[in-house]
Amino acid sequence: MLTVREVSQQIGDYLGRLGAVWVEGEVAEVTLRPGSAMAFIRLKDTSADISLQVTCHRSLLENGEPLPPNARIVAYAKVNWYAVRGTLSLMAREIRQVGIGELLARLEALKTLLASEGLFALDRKKDLPFLPRKIGLICGRASAAEKDVVENVLRRWPGMAFEIKEVAVQGSQAVVEVSQALKELAKDSEVDVIIITRGGGSFEDLLPFSDESLIRLVATIKTPIVSAIGHEQDCPLLDLVADFRASTPTDAAKKVVPSLEEEVERTHLLTQRLNKRINSIIDLEIQKISALSSRPVLKDPQVLITSRAEVTFQLLNRSRKSFKAILQEARTELKEVRARVRSLSPQSTLDRGYAVIQRSSGELVRSPNDVKHGELVQLRLAKGEVGAQITKQGQSKSESENQTTKKEKRK
Repeated sequence: MLTVREVSQQIGDYLGRLGAVWVEGEVAEVTLRPGSAMAFIRLKDTSADISLQVTCHRSLLENGEPLPPNARIVAYAKVNWYAVRGTLSLMAREIRQVGIGELLARLEALKTLLASEGLFALDRKKDLPFLPRKIGLICGRASAAEKDVVENVLRRWPGMAFEIKEVAVQGSQAVVEVSQALKELAKDSEVDVIIITRGGGSFEDLLPFSDESLIRLVATIKTPIVSAIGHEQDCPLLDLVADFRASTPTDAAKKVVPSLEEEVERTHLLTQRLNKRINSIIDLEIQKISALSSRPVLKDPQVLITSRAEVTFQLLNRSRKSFKAILQEARTELKEVRARVRSLSPQSTLDRGYAVIQRSSGELVRSPNDVKHGELVQLRLAKGEVGAQITKQGQSKSESENQTTKKEKRK
């Protein structure tokens, strides 16, 4: 079992074997003690609530003067463990302040990266609600931007509800506090739009609103977000990822709520247009009814019948005449056909005194050779039938003609 002192010494020995590293951060505090050759800097991460103590010789600072507030520096330092107190610090060997040119280059590279991932694409931006139930506002503490937004919103739409989160809008804590406030507002189901705003400032003051972690967080929020950072010429990356960019806090107030007076006036104009349209439709229908009622058929409903009665009677007479003519022609034709049929009928032959001879089997007798002597036959007369018996069998006409011809030849 080890004592606290032994554990602290072993930690110091392990960290002592580590080499020097380059560390980048934002200066949160610089302490210069009178009569001391050392300077103490509290270096914070710009995206997290983490800080480290950096110790350096006073001569490393420019002209021995403290660094400007919120300055970004790069320090070449070695990890130092103070075993007595159990604290970790960095012993800086070299300190360089990050210039604006380098920051601009980094921002441009970050902008290109985020754009390639589609975070600035127009198709992912959400529409602002016409009239939100509650407005989420992220701003500085007692800032003029907060006053501008609230006053202009209430002037345009009195009684609008707000959920205000006052946070640090510059410095090392800005990214952490703005991100936390954004997460809290995104969880509020009544907040329909979120405004992130602050007044103008230097390039370094607006850097937190171009932080990569904050930009990626804004891209994941489902609630529409309005960015109102600085003035028209200022353009942090938050303006590109937000659903709407307002040039000023006042402009943001005008975009998130409609003007009550303008809506009342618009409603009045629409009402007038609707009344005119309805009256126009009614007048048009009245004109149509008047035009219809002035027609003869509506003045005297029977005029339609009487005007067509004569035509109907004429057509009826024509149809009757035509039908009679067709019937007469058909009767005449029928008589002619009947006469032809009767003339060709066997009954007419029987009526002239002829008879039809049939054998008992029903076969017609056409020649004397078709029957035998004594055979019973049936005679069909014009009016009925009688039976008969063949008592004499003569010759057929062809045989008789043949015999006559032979006699003539003999002579």
